[in-house]
Amino acid sequence: MTGRRHDIAIAGGGLSGGLIALALRRARPELDVVLVEGGAAIGGNHRWSWFASDLDSAGTELLSTLRQTRWDAGYDVAFPAHRRTLSTEYRSLSSADFAAGLARELAASTIRCNAPIAALDATGLTLESGERIAARTVIDCRGFEPTPHLAGGWQVFMGRHLRTATPHGLTRPVIMDACVTQHGAYRFVYVLPLAHDELFVEDTYYADSPQLDRRALSGRIDAYCAAQGWQGELLGHETGVLPVVTGGNFAAWQEGLRVPGVTRVGARAGFVHPLTSYTLPQAAALARLIAQEADLPGEQLAALVEGEAARHWRGTAFYRKLGAMLFGAGEPDQRYRIFERFYRLPEPTVERFYAARSTISDMARVLVGKPPVPVLGAMRALLASGAPMAERA
Repeated sequence: MTGRRHDIAIAGGGLSGGLIALALRRARPELDVVLVEGGAAIGGNHRWSWFASDLDSAGTELLSTLRQTRWDAGYDVAFPAHRRTLSTEYRSLSSADFAAGLARELAASTIRCNAPIAALDATGLTLESGERIAARTVIDCRGFEPTPHLAGGWQVFMGRHLRTATPHGLTRPVIMDACVTQHGAYRFVYVLPLAHDELFVEDTYYADSPQLDRRALSGRIDAYCAAQGWQGELLGHETGVLPVVTGGNFAAWQEGLRVPGVTRVGARAGFVHPLTSYTLPQAAALARLIAQEADLPGEQLAALVEGEAARHWRGTAFYRKLGAMLFGAGEPDQRYRIFERFYRLPEPTVERFYAARSTISDMARVLVGKPPVPVLGAMRALLASGAPMAERA
């Protein structure tokens, strides 16, 4: 115990925790905020990407000082029977640039790394070292926890940052290249041209299991790059396993994680797009809300944010049903057909889908017509919610 009591202690220095600290610094610089991360650096080893249309003007402003890679000429998708260029602008942020931006803007005393958290409660954090960090308000930004109360599948991926020996020639991101062997899942390759001689290449799977075979994925990235004629230097890599929630008992899941008086955010609280697993738009919106309500007592802030999480769950039911269809209808190697059909829809419908703002008309466009999977399988999938996620973790 140091004897010092912070106004706000944020547990977890990932995207949600970092954006909350940033929003508080902008709106309430007089507050004493501490951002506590167990790892060696804020943000870990990740890359977050989003469509410009995912954010409102306030969200765009919040991220404006963080160094981003921008593509204003749209993006490409490729499927065995359909290719398309869409005009929506795309953005990407590396964890290194995220950490550097926070270091520039936050007070020097705000960030605590290499500080694993053993426990937390409404009055502060206890580190594994035994140190106690006292605070008026505690915000839990730690990661998602698998649970038998939720059902669904997993998004498994491996990414590489490469410097190519010669200019690669790409000018737009390739958000989905599904013209690849599927390997028992919906598989696609995701490519970001970061510079004329730099690429981020990610091999992604919508899989029934969260198992990540590093050797297999590495070999498949090698083969994909070789087929494109890309050779060069490895600058970095990342791997990840994200939940794709298709149903379950949200209230029971939240009850199992609840710590009285502690505000829970991020994927741990369900603030995620159920089908794409994107979290940045939700994290930006919630960071602004917390900055606006920073004077609330811990219990009231926790209740406010938990209510927002429940509304987000109800408002994203459509995407969970689509996820149930993706995982439950037809053979895994044929799952790509759902997205192949989806990318024939009008561009505004696609934009609103990714922003989780689909209209009733959009939903009808997605569902009406000849289904890209067997009809009976689609009906069974829509009536079910999938297998419990904890059984697969």
